[in-house]
Amino acid sequence: MKIAIDIRTAGGEKTGKGWFTFHITQNLLKLDRENQYILYVKDKIPGFEEFKNAKIKQIKGQSIFWHRNVAKDVKKENVDIFFAPSSYIIPALLPKSIKSVLTIHDLVAFLFPETHNKKATLIEKLFLKKALKKADHVVTVSNNTKKDVLEKFKFPKNQISIIYNAASEAYKPVPKESLTSCIKKTNLPQNFFIAVGTLIPRKNYLNLVKALALFNKTHPGALSGSYHLMIVGGKGWKDEEIINEIRINYLNKKVHLLGYLSTTSVRNLYNLAKALVFPSFYEGFGIPPLEAMKCGCPVIASFSSSIPEVVGDAALLINPESPEEIATSMKKIIENEDLAETLRNKGLVQSKKFSWNDSAEKLLQIFRNLK
Repeated sequence: MKIAIDIRTAGGEKTGKGWFTFHITQNLLKLDRENQYILYVKDKIPGFEEFKNAKIKQIKGQSIFWHRNVAKDVKKENVDIFFAPSSYIIPALLPKSIKSVLTIHDLVAFLFPETHNKKATLIEKLFLKKALKKADHVVTVSNNTKKDVLEKFKFPKNQISIIYNAASEAYKPVPKESLTSCIKKTNLPQNFFIAVGTLIPRKNYLNLVKALALFNKTHPGALSGSYHLMIVGGKGWKDEEIINEIRINYLNKKVHLLGYLSTTSVRNLYNLAKALVFPSFYEGFGIPPLEAMKCGCPVIASFSSSIPEVVGDAALLINPESPEEIATSMKKIIENEDLAETLRNKGLVQSKKFSWNDSAEKLLQIFRNLK
């Protein structure tokens, strides 16, 4: 078969959808030596040159015109299957004669539009329904998202498969001597919590900052100001509200907005952090808890949406609406080393349940079934 994939989001500073696209495509190409692949990009993306059965096609065009140009080329290439790992636009533009497999990461644009970027919300509402009418199969990244899709849209249940995200193998425990040199080079504080995700309202950083303020007031060891919060994530929208919350709680020297960091830097921070705090209101999956668990970092996470499905019993689950509950969980981990160690060990076990290779095998079987 000839299979086309839009891997545009696999380049640059990747978030959840980008990492899914990057890893699922790489692992798919490692597994499948029978079919031919066309990988569509806007700009050059490293990491796919080694695969002899994949042709990388760089397509010109801005915004919707890029998608239109790719759709034209897909028709010209006489493709058998088009796989959309992150966008609904191209599948919506393709004729029904070309089989399409659509990935739905979440339905935040439909369920919580007030927490989502307005432009992205408009695009998803315009194209998802059209793409679903033409789709031969749908992939969701969690059972929770599958449930949301079935409740919101009329799509055959037997044509929806769950293919989980995973954490990169780069995330792992690091020897203490390596971490010591990391602390010296970067002047990191000795005690800190970490949060990972783009600075957007859905990630709930406002309540996390409030929780840190409460923690610093109630935990004896924090009265000296020794506990910090490292937020790793690119600049999003409405981030000025987060900055203002930091200022009014006098946490300018305690909350560090680090921006987008390399995988190695994030891995080191997970290894050094007292815990990952992941208080998101809604996630289609939520990769950071898995990354943290693979590094042996305790996890505090929301009991909402797909997150309990990902973390199992390997995290302290909190109500994302309650800064008090978040602060209490932070305090529990600091004051109870036995609890922290239990979470570390459970997390290492839980994270092994998710594998990009296994996910790629499931996707390849979907393609074979459509042949």
